[in-house]
Amino acid sequence: MKVFKFGGASVRDAGSVQNMVNIIAAHKNEKLLVVVSAMGKMTNAFEALLNQVIEEEPAEIPIEEVKDFHDNIIKDLGLVSSQTLREDMEEIYEQLIHGLNGYSSAFGYDFVYDQTVSLAEVISTKIIAAYLNKQGIDAVWVDARKVVKTNSTHRQAMVDWGASQAMIKSQAMPHLEDKVVVTQGFIGSNAKYNTTTLGREGSDFSAAIFATSLGADSVTIWKDVPGVLNADPKKFENTKLYDRLPYKEAAEMTYYGASVIHPKTIKPLAQKGIPLYVRSFQNMQEKGTVIEECQIPNLNPAIIHKDKQTVISFKISDFSFINEAHIYTIFEHVKRLNLTINLMQNSAISFTICMDDDPKRREQLRTALMDEFSIYYNEGLEMITVKNYNQETINELMEGKQVIIEQRSRNNFQMVYKVN
Repeated sequence: MKVFKFGGASVRDAGSVQNMVNIIAAHKNEKLLVVVSAMGKMTNAFEALLNQVIEEEPAEIPIEEVKDFHDNIIKDLGLVSSQTLREDMEEIYEQLIHGLNGYSSAFGYDFVYDQTVSLAEVISTKIIAAYLNKQGIDAVWVDARKVVKTNSTHRQAMVDWGASQAMIKSQAMPHLEDKVVVTQGFIGSNAKYNTTTLGREGSDFSAAIFATSLGADSVTIWKDVPGVLNADPKKFENTKLYDRLPYKEAAEMTYYGASVIHPKTIKPLAQKGIPLYVRSFQNMQEKGTVIEECQIPNLNPAIIHKDKQTVISFKISDFSFINEAHIYTIFEHVKRLNLTINLMQNSAISFTICMDDDPKRREQLRTALMDEFSIYYNEGLEMITVKNYNQETINELMEGKQVIIEQRSRNNFQMVYKVN
């Protein structure tokens, strides 16, 4: 039994959906569960739609644009005559409009976000399941909101693994004998069946949840790149493809910001020994990269770039030294504000962190700690992490950059620099 995951780029239009179905058709004799994201940039569109409602701006036109986008795909796939699909679409749009019209700040942004933005995934999978059946591939639609159980931390929900595994086995496994199961990424529900989401780009993680719950032989993430590269080809030249990667290396790459795989994906697969394939939906003949338990000497350096970084320094103003109590206080407020530290460094009288730029939360952090520390920050910075570095790579990357922080360990090199 295998799990396939297709992201938004792989289902951005009718031609992409047809290509995805060709990939599924090539594996139709295998037990297959398919996790699908929202089509194209629809998650962004739904987020923008919600923000317009919050700002009390008219939403009729963007709602129609969302409808037209999906209607055009339905038309191009020859599904206009499907009464079932038409009724499903009408019901989903009614849910969307009802949720937007009933928006109240009393519910909290995160709660309303999950109830509305999640519908982009629901629409996508309804269309794809209908098209698979039209093409003669027996498919069944499974609602991830009913089987992926989580806590109530909206937009960053934590999975209830025991409940999820029981529900997935009972609701999805019986269909796998003779049908392709189509379900959504990114979404689940809490104990009250209110929709929750797993964090942006969380569909990879959803694939891992289904795979570990069903004891899958493998997970394949189909992307618009040939596999896992040692750097982002949009930012760096002469990138190299990894044929194989150990779980540990892949997990650390995601921790430092590599975007090819969601950070939470690796752990559950590694614990179950389920290999993860990253392959190109543009050329299914290519083998891509397999992430599994293995040892590979002399891996090519992995270069991970993050933009929009802020460096914050907390200094003791009375010339006493930074100690554990000071650091504990800083971390306490970092945790409270749900901030993530990408790099940290301390001296005798200061403690410095680098994090993703978030002006609102940065100001909240400054306000909370300004009585105890003198606080300075630099924004608009970028960061590069190099795993398995060599000096030649570091020299090339540092050339022409105004480095603010430089740090290295046995295997990793990091620098934060100012963009000239």
